[in-house]
Amino acid sequence: MKRNLLWIGVLLTALLSRSFAQSNPLRVGVAGLTHTHVHWILGRADRGDIQIVGIAEPNEDLARRYMEQHHLPMSLWYRSLDEMLEKAKPEAVTAFGTIFEHLGVVKVCAPRGIHVMVEKPLAVNLDHALQMQALATQYKIQLLTNYETTWYGTNHAAKAMVVKNELGALRKIVVHDGHQGPKEIGVNKEFLDWLTDPKQNGGGAIIDFGCYGANLITWMAEGKRPLSVFAVTEQFKPDIYPKVDDEATIVLEYPAMQGIVQASWNWPFSRKDMEVYGATGYALSDNRTTMRVRLKGEEKEHTETFAERKDPYDDPFALLAAVVQKKMTLPAYDLSSLENNMVVMEILDAAVQSAKTGKKIYLPAKK
Repeated sequence: MKRNLLWIGVLLTALLSRSFAQSNPLRVGVAGLTHTHVHWILGRADRGDIQIVGIAEPNEDLARRYMEQHHLPMSLWYRSLDEMLEKAKPEAVTAFGTIFEHLGVVKVCAPRGIHVMVEKPLAVNLDHALQMQALATQYKIQLLTNYETTWYGTNHAAKAMVVKNELGALRKIVVHDGHQGPKEIGVNKEFLDWLTDPKQNGGGAIIDFGCYGANLITWMAEGKRPLSVFAVTEQFKPDIYPKVDDEATIVLEYPAMQGIVQASWNWPFSRKDMEVYGATGYALSDNRTTMRVRLKGEEKEHTETFAERKDPYDDPFALLAAVVQKKMTLPAYDLSSLENNMVVMEILDAAVQSAKTGKKIYLPAKK
C-alpha cells in the first residue's frame, strides 16, 4: 500500500511538473516603443504563452501614453535596455525601435543569451545584418523577424500549392505592399520622424515595404537567391518625404522565374497582396483570408476563403515562445527565420544600390 502511494506521489509530481513546464509563459522584454507595430504585443490578448516583464524606452512621455492606453503598470517601464535586462531578466526581447537600432539590441542581448525578435526588416542594411547574424551564431540565440504577412492563411495556402506542384513550375511572383503614405495615414510623430530618415530606416518605401516582397519571394523560392536585382525608386511627394523615396519597384531575376516587388507610399488604399503564377495555374492572395485560384483545365477562376491559422502559427509572439522553448523548429527559410532574412537584406541592399546607380546588380555567388 505504501509503495503504491509512493508511486502515485511520484506520478503526480511528474504530471504537475510537466503541466507547469508546458504552461510557463516566456518572459519577454520590449525594446523601444517608437515603432507603432508595438501595439501588437502591448494590446495582445493574454494567451498564457508570454509575459511582458519589462519595457525599455527612453521617452517617458511616450511610455506613459502607451502604458495608459493598454492598461499596463508603469512599474514595467525602464529608461534603458541595459537596466531592463538586468532587473526584469527576460528570456527574449522584441525590438520596436528604429531599424538602425536593431543591431544595438542584438549586441546587448546576444552575449547574455537572450533571444531577439525584430520587427521587419531584419536590419537597416546588409552590414548590420551580417553583424547581427555573427552575434546570433556566436551566442547561439534565436534571431527572428516579424512581418504581418507571415500570418496570412492565404500566403501559406499559395505556398502549399507550389509545394504540391498544383500551379506548375514557378514563373512569376508579384507582391504589392503599401498604403497612401505614413504621414497621410496619420502615424504618430515618434514613428514618422525615423521612418522618413534614411539613416534610421535605411530608405523610404523601398525598405519599409520592399522587405515584404523580398521575404515572401525568398520563401516561395525555397531560399534561392536571385541572380540579379534591378530597382527604380521615385519621389512623387518630395515636399512630404524630402529625404527618402516614396515609390519603389524591384525586379528579381532567377534562372527560370521572375520576382517583382512593388512597394509604395502612394497607393490609393492600403494593400498587402501577392500573385503567384506557375506554368499551369495561378493563385492570387488578395488579403489574409481571400484567394483567387485558377488551375489547369478550369474554365474560370474560383475564390477560396481561409480561417485564421492555428496557434502558434497565427501570431509572432506565440511563435517566438514556441521556438525559444523548443516546442517547435522553424523549417528551412521560414518567413521568420534568420536565413530567409539574410537573403532579404542582400536583395534590399542590392535594390538600394541599383536605384542609386541605375544599373542591374548581380549578387555574388555564395562561397
